Amino acid sequence: MAINKRLFLLLFSFLYTITCFSQILEPVKWDSEIEKISDTEYDLIFNANIDEGWYIYSQFKIEEDGFAPQTLFVFENKGDNYKLVGKASEPSVGAVYDKIFEENVVKFKSQATFKQRILVLNSELKQIEVFVEYQTCDNAKCIPGDYAFKINLDGSKALKEAVSPDQRSQQLSKELKLNITGWDKYQKQDVEEKSNFSIFILGFLGGLIALLTPCVFPMIPLTVSFFTKSSGDSKKGIFNSILYGFFIFLIYVLLSIPFHFLESLDPGILNSISTNVTLNIIFFIIFIAFAFSFFGYFELTLPQSWSAAMDSRANKIGGFIGVFFMALTLAIVSFSCTGPILGTLLGSSLTADGGAMQLSMGMGGFGLALALPFTLFAMFPKWLNSLPKSGGWLNTVKVVLGFIELALALKFLSNADLVEHWGLLKREIFIGLWIVIGIGLIIYLFGKIKFPHDGPLQKLGKGRIYTGILVIAFVVYLIPGLTNTKHANLKLLSGFPPPMFYSLYDKASECPLDLNCSKDWKEGLAKAKAENKPILLDFTGWACVNCRKMEEQVWSTSEVYDILNEEYIIISLYVDDKKELREAEQFQYLRANGTIKNIETIGDKWATLQTINFQNNSQPYYVLLNHDLELLNTTNAYEPNAEAYLEWLTTGLNNFKSQSEDSEFKFGN
Repeated sequence: MAINKRLFLLLFSFLYTITCFSQILEPVKWDSEIEKISDTEYDLIFNANIDEGWYIYSQFKIEEDGFAPQTLFVFENKGDNYKLVGKASEPSVGAVYDKIFEENVVKFKSQATFKQRILVLNSELKQIEVFVEYQTCDNAKCIPGDYAFKINLDGSKALKEAVSPDQRSQQLSKELKLNITGWDKYQKQDVEEKSNFSIFILGFLGGLIALLTPCVFPMIPLTVSFFTKSSGDSKKGIFNSILYGFFIFLIYVLLSIPFHFLESLDPGILNSISTNVTLNIIFFIIFIAFAFSFFGYFELTLPQSWSAAMDSRANKIGGFIGVFFMALTLAIVSFSCTGPILGTLLGSSLTADGGAMQLSMGMGGFGLALALPFTLFAMFPKWLNSLPKSGGWLNTVKVVLGFIELALALKFLSNADLVEHWGLLKREIFIGLWIVIGIGLIIYLFGKIKFPHDGPLQKLGKGRIYTGILVIAFVVYLIPGLTNTKHANLKLLSGFPPPMFYSLYDKASECPLDLNCSKDWKEGLAKAKAENKPILLDFTGWACVNCRKMEEQVWSTSEVYDILNEEYIIISLYVDDKKELREAEQFQYLRANGTIKNIETIGDKWATLQTINFQNNSQPYYVLLNHDLELLNTTNAYEPNAEAYLEWLTTGLNNFKSQSEDSEFKFGN
């Protein structure tokens, strides 16, 4: 029962954290009071105001071996300063059975007051610091939280005096709050990542490719034979193979759970990680290492003791748990082939805009593709006869993947280059390097160069020839990207090369498609008022793949381009720009939960502006506004349908003109 409960809680944790990935939720608001009992005794009072539908848990467990979270108060500066008198009190509420954790718990709704008496030992003590850790849950999800209190013994409001930024910070923080109106007309769009299914399919394709590597492919007939023969019962063998496939899928999905916890603690953290210069350089180096591993110059493997230990446990334990350890053994043994593919999936998910959710979808697709053959071939063992025999073609697959890893490595170097504005990998240089890598792959496929694990090539197989032709076509497609013409827009690759305005050629502006845009909020607003045009507020990023897709595939269509160029003022705010603000513009922003965010870069400023005004931190994110900051339409996100995006822009423009006419009419009367 205990094992089942732990598995349930692990899966439950995964389910509730993935629901929190794009919206910022703070269901609990904390404040504090202090009551003086005597010259040396005080009551510290902590009030939790809880949103409707949410609740927090008690400080105390009802069941000793229970798993339900507890509310925990940590008193920081005790010692010789003061001591606690008894335990902290809390509302007297009866225990209820919690279906989620399958145990009796005490939990509080709406409002909860916690009180702790202290005895002061140091007469010089002026302030007490307390830290609370808790989880708040509704019927669908839980969110971990914490809050820091600083309480003055004289009863003055210590929180603001202790942690509020200075007056300059307060003024600059106020400027980030735009007071957007019109939400009653146009409801805030719940931004769902429309590319989640696409990343699932890409993960699935990655899993299929992994099946064709030397580490996995030979395992299929061996494992299927084990299940169908060792059980002596065909039905039991099929059941075990299905269970084996499920555990493979589960293992890869569970690998994404830590990223959901990170994202639930700070919704913007994955965006910060994905655009972190150091991390992107590390990814670049890792991918180069992956490439040379695939080329056969060395092997990247997990310690052999791990796989031996897992295999031993699988043999000893048997049953469900034994099958699980068999699946875990496969994941470890196959790492030298699956690791680089999983690294690609991890890197592309973090640098995309769906963050942890996209990573889970991709890992799920990968695990499903890897698991299906073991289940299907056990159900239909005659299909094994149709499998091709292992041979040199498996190594060819690995080498081809090595060239792909080289090309992908450049994407991470490009991300670092873009956000820091180094100018090392301009668009044409990036595309030129891809062409060189493509030519190298063509030479390999046609047998002109060999790698360490390649055997003698008797003749070119159809697979090599067809793949070579595809790569030749791809290289030819890349060549116009080196030019300064309209054909340089490689729409099929939007998001991978740097933006078109990040070029060796002189461009009219540093804006997408040479459109007239502003990269500063105040400057853009003033321009919109001067030209009497509506605003397209564009939250974007240098390393944002979907942003490039929108610009190069949707904005580039003639009708969308014309309405953007002639009718709108575009304000493009890059949330990942690492360029530092001037010292006078840097400040500290006090979040609602009492923590402070240092606003040091341009990206910090615009990311915070998006979060506090739109409770959203995904890109691209589009808002149509008039000069009074009133919404002209619903907010919008990644919309690959150019006609739908045009209709959205046109509706906003018509609403702007209608409002302008109404204003003129009222003024005239």
